[in-house]
Amino acid sequence: MAKRPSRGREGKTPALADVRGRIDAIDVELQRLIQERAGLARLVGKAKGRLPRAIDYYRPEREAQVLRGVVERNDGPLSAEEMLRLFREIMSSCLAQQEPLKIGFLGPEGTFTEQAVLKHFGHAARRLPLASIEEVFQEVEAGAADFGVVPIENSSEGAVHSTLDLFFGSELRICGEIELRIHHHLLALGRKLGEIERVLAHPQALAQCKGWLREHLPKAERVAVASNAEAARRAARAGDAAAIASQAAAEMYGLHVLAGPIEDRSDNTTRFVVVGTEILAPSGRDKTSLLVAAGDRPGTLFEILAPLARHGVNLTKIESRPSRQGRWQNAFFIDVEGHVEDPALEAALGDLGPLAARVRVLGSYPAAIL
Repeated sequence: MAKRPSRGREGKTPALADVRGRIDAIDVELQRLIQERAGLARLVGKAKGRLPRAIDYYRPEREAQVLRGVVERNDGPLSAEEMLRLFREIMSSCLAQQEPLKIGFLGPEGTFTEQAVLKHFGHAARRLPLASIEEVFQEVEAGAADFGVVPIENSSEGAVHSTLDLFFGSELRICGEIELRIHHHLLALGRKLGEIERVLAHPQALAQCKGWLREHLPKAERVAVASNAEAARRAARAGDAAAIASQAAAEMYGLHVLAGPIEDRSDNTTRFVVVGTEILAPSGRDKTSLLVAAGDRPGTLFEILAPLARHGVNLTKIESRPSRQGRWQNAFFIDVEGHVEDPALEAALGDLGPLAARVRVLGSYPAAIL
């Protein structure tokens, strides 16, 4: 028979009571340190003086620097994602001592966009679910929301054109980005696939699951709605309908999970952007988004990209959209590495200006951490 390890002796397995005692002591110290941090955050607020809005206390570039440090220091056993989540919530609660940030997002509650809000701003921020991406822009422009969060592209289905097009008529800036792994589930009141006659979802979700739907529900009608959470809300009132949405939406709307994950690609990821009113200070690891309206002549795209290459600016994305300035005239949404204050990018933009009909910096912001 194997000999049981001694307990409570040096070099041996410690007694359970000893381990619990050490955990209790650490909990006490953690609580003390969190409260101390909150007190220091309050002192920072006092040092800034009485400011009119919560947004004036918020420094996204500083938060990004702190969270990068969390990732760099992490050596387990908790994952970097878990450590980021914990620190984000601490920082969110400390900031909310002044006044909670108000964040507009594509609602209703239970959308993936709301999950992106929580990942970026934490639970202490006040969430404002809105009916459309356009409404999110409007609420931020009016000052009713400090920031907005909207989807801008998916790794499987590409750009969200409705978001890009709103920048043509808006002066809002991109103040951050969030990358969120998207796992879709089929939700319904009943428990049998054979009862499903309609599948409701946001058009992007329908596209991301088209292979699964073709194989498992080939005869079901596919109905596009404003959001996946809206799909779940409608499915909760119709026994013959199913929704493509998150597991959180199943709990929120009282639905059963019939299948999932059902996305066609296991690495399915959506990129969201944070929209606000200002260009942020450099954080040390930034991206810049540009809107460039090109002239209607041969070689225009080559001309506008050449200054970036000449000054060593790395382009990470380019998307073409109708410019709304004339038939067949295009504008380009361009993402590059670096901050608009970086000398290389500043020089590239100086060279680019005379070559394009319009160059607008949509924002310089911290690159997504994880």
